[in-house]
Amino acid sequence: MKGKFITLEGPDGSGKTTISLKIVDQLEKEGYRVLLTREPGGVEIAEQIRNVILNKENIKMDAKTEALLYAAARRQHLIEKVLPALEKGYIVICDRFVDSSLAYQGVGRNLGIDKVYQMNLFAIEDVMPDKTIFFDIDYQLGLNRIKKNHRESDRLDDASDDFHKKVYEGYLKICDQYSLSLIHI
Repeated sequence: MKGKFITLEGPDGSGKTTISLKIVDQLEKEGYRVLLTREPGGVEIAEQIRNVILNKENIKMDAKTEALLYAAARRQHLIEKVLPALEKGYIVICDRFVDSSLAYQGVGRNLGIDKVYQMNLFAIEDVMPDKTIFFDIDYQLGLNRIKKNHRESDRLDDASDDFHKKVYEGYLKICDQYSLSLIHI
């Protein structure tokens, strides 16, 4: 039996990680086999790429380089972890997937949603989530949560307010375009 692939999307600090742990706990209590993972990361090579992307010292990183690195990490994660779990019948809950790249690099970095989507199609070979849930939270509230919880910020967290505003607006555009499920927080 093929599993189900569910992705969680939202601005930084929206609560995806916290809620994903609760979802996994509930599904496991109900007897489902569940795998919780994240992007970028989830497997060793993708975690190494994540460290490059989020490293505060990499301020000169070109927007296209950033988008390509996310796609590369996504490919490795998909092949090494997500697809094998789905083949074994697991419900895979993933904190971020392609929609993040569309919002962050496509809109936030001005590369264009369609260009970033095409780049990612090569990486994912038409593997799309069965369901995507978007956590609709004002981007400033999310950033304030990060500071309040004393989570160490990364290169993207430290981007300009204008960047985070564009990312949020990009998510809203993607939700409208692709009919994502919205959770208002």
